[in-house]
Amino acid sequence: MTKGQRVKPWEKLPFFSSLSEREMEEGVAPLFLEERFREDEYLFYEGDPSQGLFILEEGRVKIVKHSTRGKDVILRLLSPEEIFGEVAAFDGGPCPASAQALEDTVVLHLWQKDFLGLLERYPSIALRVIEDLGRKLRDAHDLIRALTTETVERRVATVLLKLAEKMGKPEERGIRLKIHLSRQDLADMAGTTIETAIRVLTKFTKDRLLTKEGKFIIILDRAALASLSRSALPNN
Repeated sequence: MTKGQRVKPWEKLPFFSSLSEREMEEGVAPLFLEERFREDEYLFYEGDPSQGLFILEEGRVKIVKHSTRGKDVILRLLSPEEIFGEVAAFDGGPCPASAQALEDTVVLHLWQKDFLGLLERYPSIALRVIEDLGRKLRDAHDLIRALTTETVERRVATVLLKLAEKMGKPEERGIRLKIHLSRQDLADMAGTTIETAIRVLTKFTKDRLLTKEGKFIIILDRAALASLSRSALPNN
């Protein structure tokens, strides 16, 4: 990991939309540091002391939960402009999961004491962060329900649909997932073994629901995947 110069956070980030330009320049920007991580490098590990708040500027990051059996579950895949690390920054406890760069990544980093001070000075930011935490808590509940009650095929289909919505690029054949994901990554996201994930992906390929082009997955039949996952198609 390399550290850069102090930088100005994006004004377009919703958390700061209520602040004036002067408040951004004088009260927020001086607190952030730009940091760079290489592909596969960990930003922090589960159990580490709070590292504060991170805003993803460039690249992709996965949030991973490790188990005592050595089985990983990918809780979230992050795209630019998303925040993470705020749970431990709020309560001062250890990091509840690990964060690993999926590709060369740039983040804006705010240490815990500066993060808490910022929330005290600007309550509007605190409300936005709480809203974001609420959405993530709801997603966590959905993930727990899926892992305990849903079939593997449905879980894999749901993972692919979420990736298409968040990181998909429409093209003539279908939707290309703009991220390199290994079969192990997909297995970790669906909460299953790599052998089972391979079996399901092979079935989806034979059924012409998806295809692979190099390291990229292309979804060919989004409607069929939605039917398998029993979830409504996102609005275009």
